[in-house]
Amino acid sequence: MPVSNELEKYIQSYFGLQADDLQKMIAFFEPIALKKGQYFLKAGHHADRLGFLQSGIIREYLNDEGAEITKWIATASSFITDLTGFVFQQPARVNLLALTDCELFVINQKNYAQLGSVIPKWHSLEKMFLAGCFRIIEDRVVMHLSKSAEQRYQMLFSQKPDLFNQVPLQYLASMLGMTPETLSRIRKKAVSSALNPNPNPEQVPR
Repeated sequence: MPVSNELEKYIQSYFGLQADDLQKMIAFFEPIALKKGQYFLKAGHHADRLGFLQSGIIREYLNDEGAEITKWIATASSFITDLTGFVFQQPARVNLLALTDCELFVINQKNYAQLGSVIPKWHSLEKMFLAGCFRIIEDRVVMHLSKSAEQRYQMLFSQKPDLFNQVPLQYLASMLGMTPETLSRIRKKAVSSALNPNPNPEQVPR
């Protein structure tokens, strides 16, 4: 059976399931649509579903004493949820807000718990999946602790340059752990360097 959407492509490439098991797993997911400005999840609510972002952009943010801190900007082919809340059945600590119209595939906690009964090797696959999720989170922490502001900007720009035209810069600045003014300064410097790779004409070989 041909792969028909990004979720199937992701599951097939990440988990390596046979066609029968792939279709069994896909059957637990429900397609939904979010309009720009709608929430997939709000802090304090039960994190009872896991979403796969087929298209669109979702902002993951925290409320901290009245201030909003952007934790991540999710784009297509990303799983979204409050992972700790979903795994341990706790209230969510983050908000997941659609910055654009979005299409998702969603599995609720009840159906997620059924995967092991229909896919024999699911429990070992789940360990790999959760380990990968926590590795991504750990990599983000390490980036913030070990990289300079300029390096964090360059890493994000090299991975997802389109975000800088699609997402308000104050959200990206918050996600990168810097002020909007710092991000603006770094971007101006990067653009200037790109436009003028040899700022001193006397040093250009003739």
